[in-house]
Amino acid sequence: MTTLTIGHPDNTIHEATAAAIIRVLEANDVEPEIVIGPKAALSDMLQTGEVDLYVSAWLPGEDEALLTPGVTALGALFNPTLCCCISQEESTLGSLADIAHAPDTLSRTLVTQASLETHAKAMMAAYNLAAAGFTLDVMPDEQAIASLAKSLANQDIVLMLLAQPCYLFHQGGFKILNDPQQALGGEMTARMLLRPGLAAELDQDLKDELDELMLSAKVISAMDFAMRTEGLSADEAAESWQRGKLLPR
Repeated sequence: MTTLTIGHPDNTIHEATAAAIIRVLEANDVEPEIVIGPKAALSDMLQTGEVDLYVSAWLPGEDEALLTPGVTALGALFNPTLCCCISQEESTLGSLADIAHAPDTLSRTLVTQASLETHAKAMMAAYNLAAAGFTLDVMPDEQAIASLAKSLANQDIVLMLLAQPCYLFHQGGFKILNDPQQALGGEMTARMLLRPGLAAELDQDLKDELDELMLSAKVISAMDFAMRTEGLSADEAAESWQRGKLLPR
């Protein structure tokens, strides 16, 4: 049996994505070994061959630094996007261009995941939000997401800067705002990265199957939701997806 080392960052979105890929590998008699760590460290390990397959690089834009010499991108798993939302599904506000003149009932504090701070600052600048009294409250990612989830539960009116997929998109109860300035960038593609030389070594049928694997942001959001709120492991969530039990038909 072939063994491949799978590397992914330490968050539930990448863990869910990796779990779906691992089920494909196991079905092809490939035994996975898992390495979890920061992107920079995993990138170094990918380059040196300590990691065979990295899951997943969001391209273009977020993870282009991971495309080091010899590394091959494979597949189109789903299309991540960065979105700013308002925590009122029925809000009359529909665009970030309207936010500077929003009623005082909208909180002027924008809780921000540390990994999205650069994007939040670009959005603030593009729509003159600082001049309108908006400020960033930057927190570690998990703390920020928990804070946003609490605001939703309390029906507080806040802005929510999120990367989709995320379990909150499966939960719902908020509205995505248009971004006419494209301050948050466009749609990306989540891709696997193969260490130098692996593309030539992989069985062609397995390589084709991985290349054709399609998950969708909706599927990953649902897996994330199941892991965070229903206590499923990543593997159990991937099995639910594979059996068609994760999303309503």
